[in-house]
Amino acid sequence: MSSTAAAAATSAAQSIISVREVSKDYLLGKTSVHALRGVSLGVDRGEFLSIAGPSGSGKTTLLNLIGCVDTPTSGTVLVDGQDTSRLSERALTELRLRRIGFIFQSFNLVQVLSVFQNVEFPLLLQGGLSKAERASRVDGLLEAVGIKDHSHHRPSELSGGQRQRVAVARALVTRPALVLADEPTANLDSATGQNIIDLMRDMNRKDGTTFVFSTHDPKVMAHASAIIRIADGQITGREAVNGARAEPSAARPGPTPVQS
Repeated sequence: MSSTAAAAATSAAQSIISVREVSKDYLLGKTSVHALRGVSLGVDRGEFLSIAGPSGSGKTTLLNLIGCVDTPTSGTVLVDGQDTSRLSERALTELRLRRIGFIFQSFNLVQVLSVFQNVEFPLLLQGGLSKAERASRVDGLLEAVGIKDHSHHRPSELSGGQRQRVAVARALVTRPALVLADEPTANLDSATGQNIIDLMRDMNRKDGTTFVFSTHDPKVMAHASAIIRIADGQITGREAVNGARAEPSAARPGPTPVQS
């Protein structure tokens, strides 16, 4: 193997996300809206990464593409070494279920299920755990996010902040390799928000879980290992939390996917 091929293989092994020259356009009536414009980004396994930018900058669109919730207009998105454009719907569902946890800004809770059942649901889909094992894991996370006393309530009976905590617990319950969080503390008071960030940071350190989250909150950004700046659908730079700013090219697009 050549040194170039070896370096590419090492980079591929380290990267859990590789976004290559991705653009995303939406039609709004007769107008085409360019949500992302030629974005490239590489994320190594075990990173705790923040995507920061103003409203409408493309943060949520980028997370949706990485999370296999949406598809790019052009470019390539690799998640856990898999080119998402080449996967069947069933394979995409399996990737989301077994490898990715997603904390949606809109919560996306099932209204007819209780808090406990909402958090347990991904474990039921995965299979493999006994009822007692599922209950232990769900109860532990509900306790960790401070919502266990409401485990029998339905989402309609909860405040926005409480529903956010349920959404966090549901995303973490399968112990995924990658967690994507769209403004995970947006609906929380400062103390609860800090608890959520501490919980995610603890999973990152103990289990090596990769976290990529969008935020406007400087307090949340301060916990990241690095910050990706995005504006007008383009990545403008990568910034270390200690203040050492990287050049825009240091967004590390990751390895070029091998065509088969």
